[in-house]
Amino acid sequence: MSDDYDSPWKEVVMHHFPEFMAFYFPQAHAQIDWSLPHVFLDQELAALSADAELGKRLLDKLVSVRKLDGDEQWVLVHLEVQGWHDADFAERMFIYNYRVYDRYRHPVASMALLTDENRHWRPTGFGWQQLGCTMQLDFPIAKMQDYAYVIPDLASQENAFALVSAAHLLAQNTRNDAHRRRIAKWKLTKMLYERDWDRQRIIDLYRVMDWIMRLPPALEQRLRSGIVQLERRSDMTYLSSIERIGMEIGIKKGMEQGLQQGMQQGLEQGLEQGLEQGLEQGLEQGLEQGREQGLEKGLEQGREQGLEKGLEKGLEQGQRRGSADLLSLMLKARFGPLSLPVQIMLEDAPADLLNQWAKNFVHADSLDAVFRTE
Repeated sequence: MSDDYDSPWKEVVMHHFPEFMAFYFPQAHAQIDWSLPHVFLDQELAALSADAELGKRLLDKLVSVRKLDGDEQWVLVHLEVQGWHDADFAERMFIYNYRVYDRYRHPVASMALLTDENRHWRPTGFGWQQLGCTMQLDFPIAKMQDYAYVIPDLASQENAFALVSAAHLLAQNTRNDAHRRRIAKWKLTKMLYERDWDRQRIIDLYRVMDWIMRLPPALEQRLRSGIVQLERRSDMTYLSSIERIGMEIGIKKGMEQGLQQGMQQGLEQGLEQGLEQGLEQGLEQGLEQGREQGLEKGLEQGREQGLEKGLEKGLEQGQRRGSADLLSLMLKARFGPLSLPVQIMLEDAPADLLNQWAKNFVHADSLDAVFRTE
């Protein structure tokens, strides 16, 4: 079985970042003010590494957070999830750390989760000492294999990443035994359904588990049948939502792949047929039929869908953008120039969150007070 751990890690870290920190890096988690928003700066991190061949990695994230010690300075958490032994990994951590600092001039805390199966590979620093000069980066790590002997305990914990870790370890342990994997996946699924968690949280975590612990089609169908029976007995219907989301993702990917393949095949066939039939005939017939069918269908569908979706999205985005710009002006007037993380946070925030911040602004004496969610 070929396993894909990349996309599920991206998704679950984005959706449950505070829990990720609490499970793998509890000391750092305890120092962060989680009542303030944390901002993902993934595009900025990608730009910093665009000109360098720094090697493939499972996941990298850059997150702006604030500490509980009252210091108003942002701290940038540089997070790597590394899934295989890499002799240059520590050096890459060092390079990213200084590039992020050079870009933002804010403290950078680098840390890494190592999900490979080599228990002895534990890089924790990079540096040198030459001619009286010392350069050194030491960073904390969490090693997935350290949890390998407590998988039953992981499955019973409340933190979402305890369950994700159990799924990851069981996927590694059953890589060559699909029947054992089905049994392990079924047990984790039942435990997940028994949790007193909100619906969306259960759906999110099952999707990650499902992605990590892939099964051959026949065994997957057997598992799904068991889940259907479980839902009937417990009056819970998560699977239909999971399948709907999966279908939407599949349709999107299928459209992208189909478009790419269609363009390639169409170009090859079109060139071949066009040369055979002649440019003149092809142009004449193509223009005539294309105009008639294209205008008729395009005008009809385009007017209806374009007007409806365009007006709806345009109004919604325009109102949200206007609220963000207005709040930005108010914050600058009271507190001075805004840092880049704050600007990004305002640009990406949904309308309801912008409204809450605007209400907080009325009596706020600091940026912290504006962005608190309590």
